[in-house]
Amino acid sequence: MSAAFALMICGTAYPADLTGAGSSFAAPLYRAWADSIHHQTGLSLTYQSLGSGQGQKRVMARSVDFGASDLPLPGRVLDAAGLYQFPTAIGAIVVVINVPGIPANQMKLDGPTLAALFDGRITTWADPRLRALNPGLRLPDLDVLPIHREEASGTSHVFADYLHSVAPDWKTGMWGDGAEAQGNDGVAASVRQSIGGIGFVEYAFARRDRLNTVKLKNRAGQFVAPGTDAFASAALSADWPHADHYAVNLLNAPAPQAWPIMSATFALVPLHPANKAAASATKVFFRYGLKQGDDIARDLDYVPLPAPVKDRVLSGWP
Repeated sequence: MSAAFALMICGTAYPADLTGAGSSFAAPLYRAWADSIHHQTGLSLTYQSLGSGQGQKRVMARSVDFGASDLPLPGRVLDAAGLYQFPTAIGAIVVVINVPGIPANQMKLDGPTLAALFDGRITTWADPRLRALNPGLRLPDLDVLPIHREEASGTSHVFADYLHSVAPDWKTGMWGDGAEAQGNDGVAASVRQSIGGIGFVEYAFARRDRLNTVKLKNRAGQFVAPGTDAFASAALSADWPHADHYAVNLLNAPAPQAWPIMSATFALVPLHPANKAAASATKVFFRYGLKQGDDIARDLDYVPLPAPVKDRVLSGWP
């Protein structure tokens, strides 16, 4: 923790600068919360968007005040590492394409076809399987250029889990000859620059970069477009009370209009921190985000946590 001075919040001295690292999925939300709380209190956050794997490693090494991961850790790992894990928001992973002549949300894909686009079995956008799903679209005879994450990534893990759930022959790492990019930012930029490109990113990045998204066939058999209603429909299906350390499964939710690729994003904090003041400031930051940051989350296309889950998170924080 790099702060050299402190500030006062409600009569208590806290470090003025917090450090966090990990999930690029959660980066827009944490930075927006940080901007808001900084204006009110002076508390600031230095957050490194390095991917979920690095977030886990750095908080385990105690080189940051909190880690961030879209891939929840199992209880045995949390216990061994002395970490408290909790969700902060729910987000959607969407498929983005750069196919000339195909507007946003006009292409329809089902799970097996999506898997085939990423593992190299479908190599052209004029493939008969794509034409069968999209009889009204003029699909070009253009090479498919799949793009995936290069680092240990919670977004990749969630996306691969979804592919395996809808295409059982899919195995993690079956990315074919696809290109690699770093972080949601890198994938978004690569798709935008690659004619014929297809990738997967957190929805906020797709909207920010005005990328063309697709409709996906959900568990109920409906082709749904990404958006607030579809995300909320999926989020309501979460079984929070029975989730191990809040590790809810939001993939392929059964609701008729549910978006099929949803994930909670998680923060990780030490149970026995060496720097008590930094730990208290971290709790101030997340309490602010959970209690006062819902409008910010919605503006960035995240789904806020249900109120009972927030209360449980904060009351259970040691």
